[in-house]
Amino acid sequence: MLKEFEKRLLSSIVLIPISIFFIIQGSVFFLFFLSIFFLATIYEWFKMCKKDNFLKLLGIIFLLFSFYAAFAIREESLNFFLFLVTVCIFTDIGGYIFGKIFKGPKLISISPNKTYTGVIGSFILSLISALIFIKYLGIVQIPDTDHSILLLIILLISLISQIGDLIISYFKRKAKLKNTGKILPGHGGLLDRIDGLIFVMPIFYFFLI
Repeated sequence: MLKEFEKRLLSSIVLIPISIFFIIQGSVFFLFFLSIFFLATIYEWFKMCKKDNFLKLLGIIFLLFSFYAAFAIREESLNFFLFLVTVCIFTDIGGYIFGKIFKGPKLISISPNKTYTGVIGSFILSLISALIFIKYLGIVQIPDTDHSILLLIILLISLISQIGDLIISYFKRKAKLKNTGKILPGHGGLLDRIDGLIFVMPIFYFFLI
């Protein structure tokens, strides 16, 4: 576990500053960044689908809309985009840490590493990170929202992110792959890392508009 965590940490130290640079720059810079991610995830998706042309086409359409939604949200509101990313990241971290430390019963067979304690950890860390984000950075168009509704929104983002993770896990298991790729040491492929975000972005694109 420690070696895997070290690999994840080192990869994150490299990837996070680069991602933040392009996100903050926005416009053409962010579009270029998303284009690279899109091509990489399409490649990984094609590897999982193998000869299933229908799934390949479905993946192209879905990912294209998902990345468009990400670009549109970033251009409309940097804070809201960062808020969504923050919740998804800490959903993933919470699931990983709680699942590894507390273990417990398995959640579902299609993703043998997922546990009920991991799900709880995902919700807990997503809530903590989101509330800290709101306190110090705020969110465009949500500051006056009732607290109970705001909590539900945070939990919904986390839930969608976790469902996205399980959906990609299903296709990985179907293709008999542990990870979607090997580009990120300790993490796997790009699709492994953004599996929650690609489902959150399209849904909250409609919420934002």
